[in-house]
Amino acid sequence: MTAKEFIETLALFKNEKELNKAEKFFKGNDGITKSFGTKFGDVFSTAKEFSEMSLEEINKLLDSDFYEVRMGAVSIMDFQARSKKTSEDHKKALFDLYLNRHDRLNNWDFVDRAARSIIGEYLIDKPRDILYKLADSDSPWERRTAIVSTHAFIRKNEVADTFAIAEILVHDPNELVNKAVGSWIREAGKKDKKKLHGFLTAYVKTMSAVTFSYATEKLDPELKLFYKELRKKK
Repeated sequence: MTAKEFIETLALFKNEKELNKAEKFFKGNDGITKSFGTKFGDVFSTAKEFSEMSLEEINKLLDSDFYEVRMGAVSIMDFQARSKKTSEDHKKALFDLYLNRHDRLNNWDFVDRAARSIIGEYLIDKPRDILYKLADSDSPWERRTAIVSTHAFIRKNEVADTFAIAEILVHDPNELVNKAVGSWIREAGKKDKKKLHGFLTAYVKTMSAVTFSYATEKLDPELKLFYKELRKKK
C-alpha cells in the first residue's frame, strides 16, 4: 500500500461540487492547502481500505498540499491507533509521527480526528508533560492538541489534566482553541461537576464568550442563567 496508490484511489471519487468544501473547514488559510475535490465520506472509506499502510508511506501523504489527502493520512493513523492489533511500539511510532509532523496537521479537524487516539490514549499510563509543553506552543493547533488529547483521560474518569490544561489556555487568543477548551471542560464536568463549577466560578468573567458558551451548553437552565448573570457583574 503506497501513498501513490492511495491518491490514485481517492482520485476516483473526485467531484467538482466538492472542490471548495475544504476551504469552509480550513481556518487560518496557510496559502498552501488545496481542495482535492472528494467527499469526506470517501476520504474516510479510502483511508480504511489503506489502514495497513506503512508509516513511511503515511509520511508521504502528509507532505501533500491537498487537505483531503492529509486528512486521509491522519485517518489511517487514527485507525491504526485504535486497532487492538497494534503493538505498543507501533503506537509509539504513531505518537512520534503525529508530533513530528504537526506542522502538517494545521487545522482543527486534523487534531480532532486523531489527538485522542494517537496522543491521549498513548499517554494513559505515562507521564503527560508533553501536553503541557504543547499547551505553551506558539501553534494554535498544538495547543488544541493539548486539550483535545485529554478526552482519552476523561473517558477513564480522569479530569485533572483537562482542567489544568484548560487553565493554561483559558485566555487563549485563538477562537478554535477557545472552542476546544469550552468543549472539553464541559465533557470533563460531566465526570466531576464540582471541578467544572469551580473552574467557571474562577474564570466566568474573563474567559471568551465562545469558551463560556461551549462550557455551559449542557448545564441546567437555572445554573446557566446563574453563570450568565455572574459574568455580567464587574
